[in-house]
Amino acid sequence: MRTFIAIDLSPEIKARLADFVGRLAPLGRGVKWVTKEAMHLTLKFLGEVDEARTAKIESGLRSIAAKFNPITLTCQGAGAFPPGSPKPRVLWVGVEAGPDLALLQEDIERFCEKIGFAREARPFHPHLTLGRVKAPADIRAVLGEFDRARADVFGRMIVQRLTFFRSQLRPSGAEYSPLGEFSLQ
Repeated sequence: MRTFIAIDLSPEIKARLADFVGRLAPLGRGVKWVTKEAMHLTLKFLGEVDEARTAKIESGLRSIAAKFNPITLTCQGAGAFPPGSPKPRVLWVGVEAGPDLALLQEDIERFCEKIGFAREARPFHPHLTLGRVKAPADIRAVLGEFDRARADVFGRMIVQRLTFFRSQLRPSGAEYSPLGEFSLQ
């Protein structure tokens, strides 16, 4: 099964982000927008995992989560990857959380590497993907709105848990369901 490790967002933040996407969607038909239900902060994408590895991953996540206190997370600002490109591929909202989020993500990365998953080549830049650009010629108005939202705050939350998600690809898009949740101490 296809899996990843993430922080599930509060309903309030998901609602604010969904409102933002709702304003943007008519401006950018060349963008595949993320649904409210699918909004999350990815900490590690694992890809295909068999049942035997699932138990090992859950055990490791339980141990990692127990080492961390809840983390305050702020969703603020908007941008695109690659930065400054006239033809971006990903539209996102930024995440600020202080050093504990980076330490948590690094512990997850280190654990996953130990059990055979490749280490992510790029440095961790916490962000919430809102859309993937399919036709860059159609998104000038969307980029203008993202530029105006550079300093907007979309909400704050206290991260209480990690979630190990299953991702099932459907014709309508990916559908996520939790396999396990692990409380921060």
